[in-house]
Amino acid sequence: MRALFDHPEPRRVSPGEYPMWDRALALLNRDLAVTLPEQEPLRLLALPPYDADEPENVYVALANGEWHGNHLYPDSADDPASALAMVADAAQETVTERLWRAWPLCAEHGLGMHPRDTDEQLSWWCAGERLRRGPAHIRAAVGALDTLAHPPRPNRERRRAS
Repeated sequence: MRALFDHPEPRRVSPGEYPMWDRALALLNRDLAVTLPEQEPLRLLALPPYDADEPENVYVALANGEWHGNHLYPDSADDPASALAMVADAAQETVTERLWRAWPLCAEHGLGMHPRDTDEQLSWWCAGERLRRGPAHIRAAVGALDTLAHPPRPNRERRRAS
């Protein structure tokens, strides 16, 4: 058992240790890359438990190893939907608190968005309506903000046919 005020050293979680969290983090890193391209990808860090019979605590951290907020609940590592929701909350908490900025921002309203489960898909939700800047809406699925960055190109075959 560790003394109460001892600070354990975090370790970088290796790919494959927590496959569901790895997949969820990959989606969040897609959104981070398109909205904050100057930031390096987020990563998972683990801290050993204070009691030997407890699981380690895993956090979503910036590339430099800083994190903020609660650890990921071990039960969420077994279910894709739970893993994505947990990692999205943790990633948003870390980015917002460590970089001192709302993340991700709705391009339409300039407001911070929040993960919300809609139609069994975790999506980024904007509360625009409450601020009278337009209606509240779902912006994109978590991991799909990059699909909004570039509008689809017209089909060349259709243009030639007309």
